[in-house]
Amino acid sequence: MRLAHLGFMDTDTQNTSPRTLEVLSLPELAERLHVTAQTLYDLRAKGRGPRGFRVGPRLLFRVVEIEDWLARMEAEDARRRDRSRQ
Repeated sequence: MRLAHLGFMDTDTQNTSPRTLEVLSLPELAERLHVTAQTLYDLRAKGRGPRGFRVGPRLLFRVVEIEDWLARMEAEDARRRDRSRQ
């Protein structure tokens, strides 16, 4: 995990905590989740992947967004399980 040093691009740096600047690249995220980069591309194409942004050619993901995305995936999975049990 690296810190993106992009604070100079934000005119309101007082609302930017170091935590919101933590980012992972696509290969780093894929490695952490034990999936391929293609899996992440496919999820994003279906509208089910984490929100990311480009800096030049690199696709980056804020760690806080990844955590939110994982929580949404867990909640969706729990709802599917609950429906299948009824």
